Amino acid sequence: MSEIDNLQKADGIEENKSIINNDDTTENTSSEINETTPVEISQINSDETPVEVTEPVNEDSPEEKTEESDASEKEDVINEIEESNAEDAEDEGNKERHTIEVKEYDKMSLESLAIELEKLLKNEKIQAIKAPVNDINNEFKTKFQALLDEKKTEFLNDGGNEIDFYYSSPIQKRFKTAYKEYRNKLNDHYKSLEKNLKQNLADKLEIIEELKGLLSVEENINTTYKHFKELQEKWRNTGPIPRDKYNNAWNSYHHHVERFYDFLHLNRDLRDLDFKHNLDKKLKIIERAEELAQDDNIMRSFRELQELHKMWKEELGPVAREHREGIWERFKVATKIINDKRQVYYKEIDKVYEKNLENKLKIIASIDAINTQENSSHSSWQKKIKEIEALRNDFFNAGKVPIKVNEATWAKFKDSVRTFNKKKNAFYKGLKKEQFENLKKKLELIKIAEDNKDSEDVQVTTALMKKIQSDWKKIGHVPRKDSDKIWKQFKTACNYYFDRLHSKRNAANHEQVDAYNKKQELLSSLKELSLSGEKDKDLSTIKEQIEKWKNIGRVPNDKRYIEGKFNKSLDGLFSNLKMDKNEVEMIKYENKLENLNRTDDDNRNLDNERSFIRKKIDEVKSQINQLENNLQFFTNVDDDNPLVKEVHNNIKTHKQALTLWKTKLSKIKELY
Repeated sequence: MSEIDNLQKADGIEENKSIINNDDTTENTSSEINETTPVEISQINSDETPVEVTEPVNEDSPEEKTEESDASEKEDVINEIEESNAEDAEDEGNKERHTIEVKEYDKMSLESLAIELEKLLKNEKIQAIKAPVNDINNEFKTKFQALLDEKKTEFLNDGGNEIDFYYSSPIQKRFKTAYKEYRNKLNDHYKSLEKNLKQNLADKLEIIEELKGLLSVEENINTTYKHFKELQEKWRNTGPIPRDKYNNAWNSYHHHVERFYDFLHLNRDLRDLDFKHNLDKKLKIIERAEELAQDDNIMRSFRELQELHKMWKEELGPVAREHREGIWERFKVATKIINDKRQVYYKEIDKVYEKNLENKLKIIASIDAINTQENSSHSSWQKKIKEIEALRNDFFNAGKVPIKVNEATWAKFKDSVRTFNKKKNAFYKGLKKEQFENLKKKLELIKIAEDNKDSEDVQVTTALMKKIQSDWKKIGHVPRKDSDKIWKQFKTACNYYFDRLHSKRNAANHEQVDAYNKKQELLSSLKELSLSGEKDKDLSTIKEQIEKWKNIGRVPNDKRYIEGKFNKSLDGLFSNLKMDKNEVEMIKYENKLENLNRTDDDNRNLDNERSFIRKKIDEVKSQINQLENNLQFFTNVDDDNPLVKEVHNNIKTHKQALTLWKTKLSKIKELY
């Protein structure tokens, strides 16, 4: 059995047990107890071991008063604290780690996360930012993956192939650059730390060797005691050592400190002076702990409490036996108050996390409800896409949830969104096929428009252009990438044709306005026209005016009322010639037909006129038949009867009218 083992057994300390030696000089090079592990009162044992010890320490320890049922739990907690102390001993930046502000990274944008990472690299020690950097990195990956899924969906909806999808963001590049810098700096830190750990271990082993030599040095006890205190201070100021060497080095150091105190009992004055110094310091620690127990800033109080326990355990030696249990109990009470407040604080945080979880589950349920709805149109899908986007934002802004369900909640959310995207993609794939069919139809209309844009057949082409424009509106959507291109192509062809047509019509309109003005002048001259009284001569004069009128040309459509004025003037002139009414009517009708034949859409106007004449002929024939049928009802009535005479006169009038209409029809046929 080693020398260290012998001493531990003699002092009642069993190796690897949960009770920490009650000599407070036990080394803990951690700058503070791990923040995530509450400091229970029973975890740090009572005060110092007296110099002259004849009984096992654990019999005097306050821990012996605790319930046996807590022993296993305490042992686990102590082991966890000791392991944490050894781990923290390798981290010189432990203090700095706890001073970094914890922010709500889940509510930050991608750009804000990149900026925050750059700030940490610039302003904080590299060994102090591991936790926030990990949080930032996880949040950035989550949000960027969501953005990537969104961009991929848009790409597929636009007709792209999944294998061709690629998306790169300047923010992603910026973040990757900063994160790579963090990894490089951290690696450099660990290399430097490893070198320092080895040197610190060598320095502490040298201190242990010097402690060994104190007992064999022949010099004044005061000088030896001063040298001992210098070695203690040197040990405390020496930096961290490798974790796997931590316990062995400390046990060896502690063993030789114990031997020196045994040696020191020969000079009780120095020992009592040391006890008094340690008591004063520990009372100040207790007073500060009691102040912290009243502080409302729970986490700050807890961090400082860890420092107080470190000072109590590492920096101060034993006190007199009569004060030992009393000050330890007082320190325990203050520590328990702070611990209890911290537990309440974490319970409140847990309540917030549970509420956030409840909200996130409601959001997921809302997405699932949308997934059950049927959407059969582009507009309805666009509406649902906006709703899902709003729910996604609500989910990301809902805050953190308990760690134990974080991954499961995120997976459930992704599954719900993925289900929506699958249904949406299936709809748009079907819609895409329809859009390609629509594209083919519209390309055919473009070909028709371009083939006929230079046509001179105004009547046919204008009707055709109007029809294909109407057909274009009836055809549904085409792929977005083709939409603007084909519309511009179709619009250009149609505009080209109608611009030509309007240009011709504008020129014709100018001529028609000029013709109107000339006809106004001719109409005014007819009012002053005087006839000779000779029928043939006057008839020739009137026909000469009619010919002049015809030669002037067509007037604008909104000025065609002037033709009625001209016919009215002709009626006045013809009335002086004592001519047959039907003959006069035919002269005016021939003038009308001439005007109809001069128009651009003459065929249509002549067709309409022919249909009108035929309809009038049918009407007159029907009226004559009706009148002749009526005569059959007059039996045994003389022809001199007034009613019979009226019927015969009406038949005669209608037959004359029928002759006139037939003459007009023959004139129209001559034009064809």
